[in-house]
Amino acid sequence: MGGADRRGSVRDRLRGRRRRHPRPDRTEDRARPGHPRGREQGPAAPDARAAAFGRWGLKPFAPAPPPPAVKPVVRAPGAPVPVISDIPTTDKVVFLTIDDGAEKDPEFVAMLRDLEVPVTMFLTDSAIRGDYPYFAPLVAQGHGLANHTLTHPNLRTLSPEAQRREICGQQDRLTERYGKRPRLFRPPYGNWNEATRAAAARCGVDAIVLWRESMQIKNMQYQRGDRKLHPGDIILAHFRGPSELKGTTMTEMTANLLRHIQEQGFTVARLEDYV
Repeated sequence: MGGADRRGSVRDRLRGRRRRHPRPDRTEDRARPGHPRGREQGPAAPDARAAAFGRWGLKPFAPAPPPPAVKPVVRAPGAPVPVISDIPTTDKVVFLTIDDGAEKDPEFVAMLRDLEVPVTMFLTDSAIRGDYPYFAPLVAQGHGLANHTLTHPNLRTLSPEAQRREICGQQDRLTERYGKRPRLFRPPYGNWNEATRAAAARCGVDAIVLWRESMQIKNMQYQRGDRKLHPGDIILAHFRGPSELKGTTMTEMTANLLRHIQEQGFTVARLEDYV
């Protein structure tokens, strides 16, 4: 199906009285995002991949390298939960993370299905509770499911017990809804303290994940002075739509982000393969 047909069909669904969400792709031979699919073999595979990217105005990404035999970030038994903004690696890869879950654009689900670029979703219950089913296809596609608290508070203003309730409560809620217990956690606004680390440990978190770059509408904000991506950088984006992005859709913002990554010679790897 061509790109115009695909986008048109989504718009048609949105005009109806009830929203219909894209169904998870349950093809048994589909691998996790960022890894080759068994059915795409032979000379036709590159053409099919180019066509999939072309539907979104993009060029195909270079394949991600194989996951490391030993993960570079591992929480040792009894040790504090590590806090990371990037991954120690020489692989020319970056990692995409998307926060909260406020925007629920069906075209974004279709885009990730087409591109098979892996992302990790840090979800907040107050943002997703009105439409839990939207995220099920993304989880089924193999994208990472991670914790961003129940209500998105500034954790540094809360007591240790209140922090534990926010983190453990969302661990339980995501497990109940999607059948997978998150291993990664991101504190809202990037604000944390040692009570956050202790609470995260009690809730079974393996790492607290911050970021090095954040995606705006068309450009990225960099923390380093050289304003460049580095191997292993973690990039922050948000589930946002036209009302927050000055008329830009989430798929357009994502395409802009992917172009920035590609222009700097990087590809996208799966964060959970390194942590």
